[in-house]
Amino acid sequence: MTKHQSKIEKLIADLCPKGVEFIELGKIFEISRGRVMSKDYLKENNGEFPVYSSQTAKNGEIGKIKTYDFDGEYLTWTTDGANAGTIFYRNEKFSITNVCGLLKVKNENINPKFVYYILDVEMKSYVNAGMGNPKLMSNVVAKIKIPIPPLAIQEEIVKILDSFTELEAELEAELEARKKQYEYYREELLTINGITVAQLISIGELCLDTQNIKWADNKDKLFKYIDLSSVNREKHIITETVTIDNETAPSRAQKIVKTGDIIFGTTRPMLKRFCLIPTKYNEQICSTGFCVLRPDISKVLTNYIYYQLGLSKFYKYVEDNQRGASYPAITDSTVKGYKIPVPSLIEQERIVSILDKFDALVNDISIGLPAELKARRQQYEYYRGKLLTFAPLDGQIKA
Repeated sequence: MTKHQSKIEKLIADLCPKGVEFIELGKIFEISRGRVMSKDYLKENNGEFPVYSSQTAKNGEIGKIKTYDFDGEYLTWTTDGANAGTIFYRNEKFSITNVCGLLKVKNENINPKFVYYILDVEMKSYVNAGMGNPKLMSNVVAKIKIPIPPLAIQEEIVKILDSFTELEAELEAELEARKKQYEYYREELLTINGITVAQLISIGELCLDTQNIKWADNKDKLFKYIDLSSVNREKHIITETVTIDNETAPSRAQKIVKTGDIIFGTTRPMLKRFCLIPTKYNEQICSTGFCVLRPDISKVLTNYIYYQLGLSKFYKYVEDNQRGASYPAITDSTVKGYKIPVPSLIEQERIVSILDKFDALVNDISIGLPAELKARRQQYEYYRGKLLTFAPLDGQIKA
């Protein structure tokens, strides 16, 4: 038993030995919605106070305006769309759009931050995912029952969980700083001094030919299919594939990939979908939405080209050469036409060795800051589960 748990358990034994009452949110909060705000409205009223909507990036912020609708401690949640049921704690001057719900506490014996921690675990389970548009409406939220221990217990739990989240935020900030440092050194190391423009070599000249599958010769064979959505844009790994055969293969399932190939998403290329092909996907199929690069290792190291695809100068080239307004794309030949400095293989090995270590420190969840952050999150989730589990009062049903 930790000191945190023992202190909470002593408070429970002293203040609510017979259990905790589970109360509907509608009885302890005023529940309302935000208002419609168009993009034009946000532009015309640009200011200092945040507006929150249904997205979860940037804490849900979609812009800032001159005025605010709310000031103080509130909870907001996303009512519609893929993020329905996501809960936020607010303590500021702000506004929300019509796809956000608002909870304003009625009772001074309720700590809003405590309720936030409860709902962060529970709320998504009440989302109605039917008809392809997930929703969590106010009438459903009003009926959600949560445990409400005495205020002293709520405040102690908030203090403990806040300490975990503050540490996690510090680690995330440190990791972000290390990523920026890594990106800086990657740019520096891959800018080779002493090589003139005339000595730059196109990626295509450094790569071997690749092949498309002949489905007529593979009628009875199953393949893993790497679509554009299969590649995680942050971690640059393949996260999910589907199994296809001659009959179920989509028309874009054409390109054969091998271990050590690099694939780069040429549809909406600024989204930066690229990754190395691991052994698991050797001789499998990827979409024609990828450019497949197969480095000729007698000329260039695989990871040397892979790291070039992460550079800002490469994406400047991509941005300048993509075509199409609503759904921009870049051709395979244009990607392969990008020219890079190519030092000796020994120098490439030195550069790649340094970048591999940097890359692992900021991206590998088994070492460095990512591993520490993962451990802290697991610890937080464990204690959150322990601290937010209460026995109901005798005879009371939780939900």
